[in-house]
Amino acid sequence: MSDDDDIQYIKRQRTLHYGSLEESERKRQNAAASGAATATTTGTPASSGAGTTTTTTTAAGTGGGQLEDIDSDEDYEESTKKTNNSKQAGAPPPTAATLANKIDDDYFDLEMEMERDKVALLEEFERKKRARQINVSTDDTEIKSNLRQLNEPICYFGEGPAERRRRLKELLAGLGEHAINRKHYEEEERKQQQRDQDQATWYHEGPDTLRIARLWLADYSLPRAKDRLVRAREALEVPSATRAGRMVEMQKKLQSLAPLCSQVGDTRPVSSAAFSADSGLLLTSSWSGLCKLWSVPDCELKQTLRGHASYVGGVALRPGVKADEENVVAMASGGHDGAVKLWGFNNEESIADITGHMPHRVSKVAFHPSGRFLATACYDSSWRLWDLEQKTEVLHQEGHAKPVHCLSYHSDGSVLVTGGLDAFGRVWDLRTGRCIMFLEGHLGAVFGVDFSPNGYHIATGSQDNTCKIWDLRRRQPVYTIPAHTNLISDVKYQQECGSFLVTCSYDSTTKIWSNKTWQPLKTLQGHDNKVISVDIAPNSQYIATTSFDRTFKLWSPDS
Repeated sequence: MSDDDDIQYIKRQRTLHYGSLEESERKRQNAAASGAATATTTGTPASSGAGTTTTTTTAAGTGGGQLEDIDSDEDYEESTKKTNNSKQAGAPPPTAATLANKIDDDYFDLEMEMERDKVALLEEFERKKRARQINVSTDDTEIKSNLRQLNEPICYFGEGPAERRRRLKELLAGLGEHAINRKHYEEEERKQQQRDQDQATWYHEGPDTLRIARLWLADYSLPRAKDRLVRAREALEVPSATRAGRMVEMQKKLQSLAPLCSQVGDTRPVSSAAFSADSGLLLTSSWSGLCKLWSVPDCELKQTLRGHASYVGGVALRPGVKADEENVVAMASGGHDGAVKLWGFNNEESIADITGHMPHRVSKVAFHPSGRFLATACYDSSWRLWDLEQKTEVLHQEGHAKPVHCLSYHSDGSVLVTGGLDAFGRVWDLRTGRCIMFLEGHLGAVFGVDFSPNGYHIATGSQDNTCKIWDLRRRQPVYTIPAHTNLISDVKYQQECGSFLVTCSYDSTTKIWSNKTWQPLKTLQGHDNKVISVDIAPNSQYIATTSFDRTFKLWSPDS
């Protein structure tokens, strides 16, 4: 055995102090001073009390100003031993309250720290437990999609699929297992709100000219509506036998329709046709940019209107204007370049031009029954109302999601219906500017709309080859006619009493349908190509059709 084995090394324990050393030393010295003062008052000899007092004063001075001289635990222990010896010599033992305060001061901070650490560890254990219980897909693509929905990076630098899956589980453990579903639901709700906002009709303050126009429209339409209702009541008083006899006579007349005249209208397809109010004139337009005025029924060319730089899509004749009036707006036409021109009789040049639509196409134009207003359907997804007396645009109405292709006035002049390439139709009250009915049901673009003279039926022709009849009172469709084998390009009601409906189609045919039963009465065949438009004369004696074969035809009952 070596000498080194006899040597035993004893490791001295280090004393740990929590909190500030200065504050602990000050408390200790204050406690020693209070103990000395207690001993003095209880009968301790003066010399001891003085010595103790002197020692205490010296220690206090040392603790107050020379705490920086405490360099090691040995110095601290020596000073502690001296203080204890002095306490044993002349001071009584500390009371229970003093010891309780001392213990509370020494260990309160440590217990709080341990409690906080314990809570944090428990929360960490719970989070890891929840993460283990969450089921996450092993498909890395789905994991990236879930991270993207949580607005988290889908990949960190050097991160593999396993680490990415673990990170997703930890995120779900903190946010909740259904956090992805909540995010998905919130996203769907936001998209739905956006769709509802896009489809909502909005209004803005209009000019003073619009207020004047609306007041005038109300004064004009209300008496006409009253007269229409009076005529409807009178028609109900007619005996049913008389009404049936008139219907049979009309059907025989329609079934005898035959081509009265076939005229080459231009070198390009004839795009539209419109009768005058007296049924004595027919205005046609073509893709060459020319508009021509023809006499009816002999189809002689009366006037050629030159001015459009591109093909013309729609024409209209102004009601209440006689053929011998000059320098008065009598006709209107809309071009593919957005130019709308106003024409007069006996003048080949336009009286005025409306350029507010450029560069968007103007597909249809229509005069108000009063002749004061002109409505235009534009391919910028809006339609406009122009006041010819105030010579200004009084309404620029949006509402369709795609271009507006067609429009038609109510017989009273109070309401207007539009059809667009978004497969929807809208009914607008001109007196308030509100959309009072939404025509939803077609599967394709709407190319033709028309109001029935009864005031509550609307016909729409669509790209889905069907013609729908809508009831303005019920605000819903009442019948769907599977009319053609190709898209329906135009629809027209008989203007006198609405006894029949005419549709034309790209299948090169024009068909006539009864009003009540919607049965086919006659199919007009004769065009060699697609039929673009159709119009019925106000006296119900003629039907005009235009086609891609560059001709227009007049149909009339056999004499």
